[in-house]
Amino acid sequence: MDRKAIGIRTTLVSSLRSKLRMSAKEEANEHKAGVGFVVSLILGLAAICVVTVSCVVTAAADPIVLTEDGPLKGISRHGVDEFLGIPYAAPPVGALRWMPPRAHEHLHGLFAATQFGNQCIQSAGPGNTVGSEDCLFANVYTPNRPHSEGSKDHKNMPRKDGQWRGLPVMIWIHGASTDSSLFDPTPLVLKGRVIVVTINYRTGILGFFAHPALDAEGHRNANYGLMDQQFAFGWVKRNISGFGGDPKRVTIFGVSLGGLSVYSNLASPTAAGLFQRAIAESGSYADFADYLTSIVPLATAETTGTFFATSVGCGNQTASCLRGTSASTLVEAEPGSVYPIVDGIVLTQIPSAAFASGEFNRVPVTSGTSHDEWRYFVAAQYDFGGNPLTAAEYLPAMEALWTPGFGDFLAAAVYPLGNYPSAPIALGASGTDGIFSCPARHADQSLSKYVPTYTYEFSDENAPAYPGFPAVSFPLGAYHGSEALYLFIVEGVTLTHDQQQLSDTMIGYWSRFAANANPNFGGAPVWSAYDSQSDQFQSLIAPIPMVDSNYSADHLCTALWDTF
Repeated sequence: MDRKAIGIRTTLVSSLRSKLRMSAKEEANEHKAGVGFVVSLILGLAAICVVTVSCVVTAAADPIVLTEDGPLKGISRHGVDEFLGIPYAAPPVGALRWMPPRAHEHLHGLFAATQFGNQCIQSAGPGNTVGSEDCLFANVYTPNRPHSEGSKDHKNMPRKDGQWRGLPVMIWIHGASTDSSLFDPTPLVLKGRVIVVTINYRTGILGFFAHPALDAEGHRNANYGLMDQQFAFGWVKRNISGFGGDPKRVTIFGVSLGGLSVYSNLASPTAAGLFQRAIAESGSYADFADYLTSIVPLATAETTGTFFATSVGCGNQTASCLRGTSASTLVEAEPGSVYPIVDGIVLTQIPSAAFASGEFNRVPVTSGTSHDEWRYFVAAQYDFGGNPLTAAEYLPAMEALWTPGFGDFLAAAVYPLGNYPSAPIALGASGTDGIFSCPARHADQSLSKYVPTYTYEFSDENAPAYPGFPAVSFPLGAYHGSEALYLFIVEGVTLTHDQQQLSDTMIGYWSRFAANANPNFGGAPVWSAYDSQSDQFQSLIAPIPMVDSNYSADHLCTALWDTF
């Protein structure tokens, strides 16, 4: 959401993914000697397998999968088979910029799915971009498949009528300032016994952009990032059985822009049938309250698009000029955060309206936020730039966040500085309540009328920071995106014993929801489906989650934010 925050996180992602890529290359080199034999084997297998139905074999140390686009060779490590950098769509470059995704050409020979593909281009700070437009890649992580009936792992794999039964599948949608390579889903794969697919998709101005010249071309428009996601969902549906997955038990989940994408896909008619459960993490910041109006109609977005075109030197307002402008120039000129658009096809209405009317893809949902969401954005705006927010700057900061009149009222009557340890904590409380927590509760109230909805608040006040975060002058608490550190491995992050216990429970909740559409499992605190009467949330606090009946009061939802 915040450009400084995006720069900090993007630089971190670039550094970590370089290390991961080098590791993948080193392991890939170790297996080169056996490639010739494996190619012959897999091409022979292809002769007896129907191309549109994937098949799995294992030769030497490398897992091999035959997909509709051709055979893939992955790598095995730490009990997980990894297939990295799989191109699920054609590169959206040149004439395909701002076009719906298209099928990738058939892979020739044995494709080495052993290192991550490019991240999608994004800003890493003023004058600096990272990534590429050629970025539509997926990564598939599966438990090691046993080589034979006698394998020691065979007894732990689910079976039905003597055949392998498909494992639940979870598709991770990353946030705006990250990419798919940052999060290692090994804990979910091994502890949760699920298959995890992580995807890259177009973000920012290249992923969500409307302009009259482009929209007059006759193709689906505006929501190219959502189209990428849905194209990837389709690829998974057609191919995941070959990896050992069940195409009828697919869960989409994501954080931040990924969480907003989950809500948007729930509301999208073109996503119907592509998934069977959904988990939205911290995705409520653009909708679900009357004062949050970031998702706009196509006509409004087109007007903004013409101003943007002029700002990058395309005053003639032609599609050819826009497509001829360098991607880095476009990304550098992005007007702050970029959101989905009500285009009339991919999104026919804003998610809040779809949920309220019941006109959405009715699948079970898990939805939640973090207790101190906005503290991250306070840190990104002030501390990360070397200028911590002071008490004297509190009122101007509230005015900047909420407009002068409303900010004055909130600072004086609702979030007075004297009630908080510091100005950053007070500012963070107002942003958390008004932008994340109470809008998310609105979404929950609507969804729960039609589908089983499991609501949570991630509440570990001692959550570790992402590696590379600059020093912060106040406690970050359970900040925006911190719950992902309890579901994935992020290089450089270590959990305490109590946090690891919470992590194990969260992984159990998430994976059981993916398997059974219900997060409950033996040994974990019961998590009841949400209903507006009891208004209870599952508080994910270390070491043991508990039921929270004070969510609305803690975040001033009924008392304040619901009145606007």
